[in-house]
Amino acid sequence: MALAQITSVAGTAVHVPGNDIDTDRIIPARFMKCVTFDGLGEYFFYDVRKTPEGEDKEHPLNDPRHRAAKVLVSGANFGCGSSREHAPQALYRWGLRAVIAESFAEIFFGNCVTLGIPCVTAAHDDVVALGHLIEQNPELPVVVDVERSRVFFGLDGAQQFPVHIPESAREVLLNGKWDPIADLLEGETAVAATASALPYMAS
Repeated sequence: MALAQITSVAGTAVHVPGNDIDTDRIIPARFMKCVTFDGLGEYFFYDVRKTPEGEDKEHPLNDPRHRAAKVLVSGANFGCGSSREHAPQALYRWGLRAVIAESFAEIFFGNCVTLGIPCVTAAHDDVVALGHLIEQNPELPVVVDVERSRVFFGLDGAQQFPVHIPESAREVLLNGKWDPIADLLEGETAVAATASALPYMAS
């Protein structure tokens, strides 16, 4: 079955301000002892959301008004640090489906794309202004438009600003080719046919 074509992500947003937010903050290493990624959403930003006793701290992700958010807004160099795949997996399992930031760590960006999560970069002033609007109005509609490389927000998407996403990532999202493993499995018959025609595969 072909993967979904991701042309845009729409919903409310949550603003988690700060630069150089690394993968250890996104998912602390002690929670990576898992067989599958299924339960990682519970530990998303755990150490900045929780006290040592497990009580909630004041944090945007703990605000119930943002719990259904689909878009995360943050600062520069988001997802830096170790290359752990668990970080975008935790983000996805929290329920987020797109990220707007000033810049991204390259490996984090790539891991997000293979989950079908568009990561788009925007100018500092645009990120800051959108973050303030989200804090003032958690119900603010936000659309990350991959096809048009723009973010629309506000009533009927009346406000907008340009964003950037590398063309290679944009293309695979738009064409439903964002997971290379799924793409390979979809072509299993063709792979088998090619392999059977190779003389050295017959022995």
